[in-house]
Amino acid sequence: MALYSAAAAVLAGLERGEGGLKSLVYNSGFPHVRQLYALVSETLRYASVLEKLLDGAALLQAEKKLAPQLAKVVLVYDLLFGKGLKCGGRWKALARRHRARLEAELARMKVRHKVSRNEDLLAPETAGSAAASQVPRYVRVNTLKTCVDDVIDFFKRQGFAYLGKAASVEELKALSGKKFLLDLHLPELLVFPAQTDLHDNLLYTAGHIILQDKASCLPAFLLGPVAGSHVIDACAAPGNKTSHLAAILKNKGQIFAFDVDPKRVATMNTLLTRAGVTGCQLVQQDFLTVDPRDPKYSRVTHILLDPSCSGSGMVTRGPGEEAAPGAGRLQALAGFQRRVLSHALAFPALRRLVYSTCSLHQEENEDVVQAVLQEWGSAFRLVNAFPSWPCRGLAAFSGAESCLRASPAETLTHGFFVAVLERCKEGAAAPSSLPAAAKENPEPGEGMEPGAAPKKRKKKKQRVK
Repeated sequence: MALYSAAAAVLAGLERGEGGLKSLVYNSGFPHVRQLYALVSETLRYASVLEKLLDGAALLQAEKKLAPQLAKVVLVYDLLFGKGLKCGGRWKALARRHRARLEAELARMKVRHKVSRNEDLLAPETAGSAAASQVPRYVRVNTLKTCVDDVIDFFKRQGFAYLGKAASVEELKALSGKKFLLDLHLPELLVFPAQTDLHDNLLYTAGHIILQDKASCLPAFLLGPVAGSHVIDACAAPGNKTSHLAAILKNKGQIFAFDVDPKRVATMNTLLTRAGVTGCQLVQQDFLTVDPRDPKYSRVTHILLDPSCSGSGMVTRGPGEEAAPGAGRLQALAGFQRRVLSHALAFPALRRLVYSTCSLHQEENEDVVQAVLQEWGSAFRLVNAFPSWPCRGLAAFSGAESCLRASPAETLTHGFFVAVLERCKEGAAAPSSLPAAAKENPEPGEGMEPGAAPKKRKKKKQRVK
């Protein structure tokens, strides 16, 4: 019942204008923020349908002490659209008492709208694009605790059918039922059908798998620090990218993970502990106030920078989160992003940096990268990383095609932007705004073709029973 109470509280906070969906979820204190976020997001997506169901079934009139938000989450969404109730006692009895009435009202609603599926009841503006609804469930194997082969075997024992490595995006799009694939681009990413819910799966609760969108896996993968490196995750909460960095480093080296909000730092600590991350120092501090010349950071060679943005690329959005921020809001965000990117480049030992956002707006992406590269002259340049990734940067300046973009339509992911910058060698003549030439021994992620095989990882770290 704690999940439903937390979800109802988040819905009430959104209605009162107390914050955006993400901030309310992360500040809720609920231990499984991803599970909570998913439940609230889907409840919001069906909000207009749920309200009509409640009215048609006269549920709130029959149960006068039942809060509308709790009714939407427990008695309507999870009962009719979700995976079944996860509570007992009087709430389960109440749900059973009204099930027939609610199901009858849902059937009448479908007849009136001449549809057969629940999804078809959504209005076009809330249903989202067809491509967005096809974004699969991506599962990153946490190699700090297990290996890909063991996780595949575990899911096969649970009745899932493993179809091997995907050869195209079309194969990912065609997934259905209890089938899954190995991703065609990232070597430790499994792909399940879109509505697969794994929040209660033993592998997730034990930290063996991380539920993380494919596009969100790109920054750490393309940063590719070698084991033993010192790395900064500048805007780290909730910590999925941080745990990915730790896995790439094999827990060897040092990660400094920054976030200014104490509740988000606490959430991140929970996630990283469950993932088995060590060698990571959580720092509750605004990254812009960090002194790059502090001896503590003298060995930092890699920085992952995923700053606050409009979030316009996220497939699921809720009240309190602007899908189309105004010009003033975009200008303020871009100004902050330019400052924090320029600040990150000031760390003296820095060799490689990844800048990423979950925004679709050029102002937050290509324009930010271009402005900061011009500010730094010939000191840094763009790397043409992952050259066969199908979705490239907008043609905002010469060399912008070295940046990566992701979208539901083209890559079956959330909307995302990634740019990889590296320090030019002393005396290098290449302008900073142009892509770097391929090196004989590129860093991980640079120049790698999708599907390129990494070095063979030692098998059987921690057997999944």
